[in-house]
Amino acid sequence: MTSPRSSNTIAYCLLTLAALFWAGNFVLGRAVHASIPPLTLSFGRWLIALCILLPLGLKPLLAQRALWQPHWRRIILLALLGIAAFNSLVYLGLQSTSATNGVLLNSFIPILIVLLGALFFRMPLNRGQLLAVLLSFSGVLLLVAHGEPARLLALDINQGDALVFAAMLAWALYTLLLRGLPAELDRLGLLTLLVAIGLLAILPLFLLEYAQGRRAVPTLSTLASFAYVGTLPSVLAYYFYNLGVARVGAARAGSFIHLMPAFGAVLSMLLLGEAIHGYHLLGIAAILGGVLLSARSAGR
Repeated sequence: MTSPRSSNTIAYCLLTLAALFWAGNFVLGRAVHASIPPLTLSFGRWLIALCILLPLGLKPLLAQRALWQPHWRRIILLALLGIAAFNSLVYLGLQSTSATNGVLLNSFIPILIVLLGALFFRMPLNRGQLLAVLLSFSGVLLLVAHGEPARLLALDINQGDALVFAAMLAWALYTLLLRGLPAELDRLGLLTLLVAIGLLAILPLFLLEYAQGRRAVPTLSTLASFAYVGTLPSVLAYYFYNLGVARVGAARAGSFIHLMPAFGAVLSMLLLGEAIHGYHLLGIAAILGGVLLSARSAGR
């Protein structure tokens, strides 16, 4: 029998992997912004994911109809927020915002989860968790400012930034609303249902984009991009994140999103040949310290 401590450790590992896969999604989304239209990327991503999920999640989904049907309104809202809105808004925002702005805005998710949770979902907030958020966020600021605080003052909030920030709000609400579903609900079946509903919501927007002549050119690079976004950040990351929220709660799971900028810096070094500087190491250390502090504070 798995002990609660061991179960939490597994949840933390899964949440870390989810952050890694999502960081790769942001890097790729920005890299292909000129070659793959945003809603085409969003629709293709979830179409691939649904094809993978159906053979795995349809059976438990049908078997648990009596468990999830009473929550159908919440499930539709979760699909609209976490599948349709979040990803489409991110890809749309990455058309015009800088990578620095996008990462900085993404780091607001744990703060939004904690604040919205305390304001509207009656979630407790202790000093340790607040300190953890501030510590992790200081690491994020260090990374996106390249060790130069003056750079933060020069950031412009353009349309792309506003779209990405709207996506962050959608994800914070998605995380909080996940808490209202039964813990015994099969997470693979739930993800299958969420993706199917979200895909239906994206479909008319994709068709409109296609009718406007904005289409992806079928190259090897394009196919590889769709293969990545349709598997790791879609199927595995969402499944891992949903499991993590069910096991350790929304606030603790949300704190792991602070790992994304750190992973983004490492991926940029490995895939794009960018150098790792001292501020990268300090930022990553602060982010990891905040995640660990949050886990310890919430567990007391």
